[in-house]
Amino acid sequence: MLTRALIVLHRWLGVALCVLFLVWFPSGIAMMYWDFPEVTAEARLTRAAPLNANDIRLSPAQAAAALGLRQEPLRARIETFDGRPLYRLQTVDGDRAIYADTGEPLSAIQPALALRVASSWSRQTAADARVDAIDDVDQWTVQGAVRRLGPFWKYSWPNGEQVYVSRTSGEVVQHTTSASRLGAYLGAIPHWLYFTPLRKHQERWSRVVIYSSAIGTVSAVVGAVVAIVVFSPTRRYRRAGRPTAIPYTGFKRWHMVIGLAAGAGAITWAYSGMLSMDPFAPRPRAPASEQARQALRHALRGPLMLHAFDAKHPREALASLDAHPSVVELELVSIGSEPVYLATAGAGTRFVPLDGRAFDELRVREVVRQAAGAAGIAELRMIDEYDRYYLDRRRRLPLPVLLLRLDDSGSSRYYIDPRTARIAGSYSDADWSSRWLYHGLHSLDFPWLYDHRPAWDIVVIAFMLAGTALSVTSLVLAWRVVARKLWVRGVRLSASAKATADPP
Repeated sequence: MLTRALIVLHRWLGVALCVLFLVWFPSGIAMMYWDFPEVTAEARLTRAAPLNANDIRLSPAQAAAALGLRQEPLRARIETFDGRPLYRLQTVDGDRAIYADTGEPLSAIQPALALRVASSWSRQTAADARVDAIDDVDQWTVQGAVRRLGPFWKYSWPNGEQVYVSRTSGEVVQHTTSASRLGAYLGAIPHWLYFTPLRKHQERWSRVVIYSSAIGTVSAVVGAVVAIVVFSPTRRYRRAGRPTAIPYTGFKRWHMVIGLAAGAGAITWAYSGMLSMDPFAPRPRAPASEQARQALRHALRGPLMLHAFDAKHPREALASLDAHPSVVELELVSIGSEPVYLATAGAGTRFVPLDGRAFDELRVREVVRQAAGAAGIAELRMIDEYDRYYLDRRRRLPLPVLLLRLDDSGSSRYYIDPRTARIAGSYSDADWSSRWLYHGLHSLDFPWLYDHRPAWDIVVIAFMLAGTALSVTSLVLAWRVVARKLWVRGVRLSASAKATADPP
């Protein structure tokens, strides 16, 4: 009776989720090669215009005073905007911007200005653009990080390019092409359930993904239990007069065979997909580990004191980089309580200290050592290849990096880019479930597979195809169940109608 109850439960869960599973597996293959469109920091810097040192007249402190800031900004940078140098200051009350040549605050973004920005970004003729005002969100601005930057101006060109410009900051916040949109429709949108009517409601979307993944996990577990219980190694069943280990025929037989082979993968994949939404309370870090983490972050990106940059005007900082005339961004940072400019050019980044002293990898290492404390450091060395906690199959994460391993209860590890003094990655025991149960089981991101591609591609695609085959058999069986129920109901209704119409 228990086995029959489990079979009924699995059958109806399959009816409910077979289409969703059939969407998840093939879209996972597309996601191996296509991401959801986004404007990355690298893309923004690649398309940015070089700064002209002679145009920068305001010092950072003067810019803050002209904006009437009462507190020091959290972040500050200078970039070229519409052909003019612009300070962008991030504060606790929001982002502010002011032109560095005239001291004129950047206020409302007019359509003509936004069009010039979009045209410059796409390198397309402004006259060929179609303009749309996006007051809410659409398919390509529905993710939370972009949605908060709205409303937008959307500019579309005949070649399929679309550029979204924020009407509050004037920045390009989204860029799509025909190819990137197609990749998203095949991959991220169906896989993440990124359908606009659902995704724009954050809590509702989160619940749908979590509950459907949880129910899918239960369905896969029940199916695996039924398959194991029903399977007979002694071949006690007979089919066409011959002994067999499986009592079913046709699609039921294929469903059980594939389930026995790939059922464990389906269970772990559905469960790890649910973990991507952080359904459980995160494991708290040990107080000592949290204190060390905060100390390190504070040392590498400490509070800004804009008046400290009066010692070297941004114009002078750029002039000292005559050998690097293509600087597109000048960021103001505080590293180890020392104000430093971080200049970004096409060839990479470069520190520009205010006092003329060298600021390089050795200085970054010294700051890290002081922040962690000599007694708290278990390992501090440079690595030039990915390891099991710091890896990227697309190889976008920087290398080499400085590996800091702390001697704490959480086995904390930090990967620090010595060229920017930024933490590029981190790991501790509190992140175990995210690293192994989510990323490990869902993406199979293991170093030994990544280092020997296309081994990773072959393994993942084979798994996805097995899951797709399992989902196809589930869909066929679900359709038969529903069709049979509908047919029986139709026969009963017909018989009832006939009995009512005929006289006794």
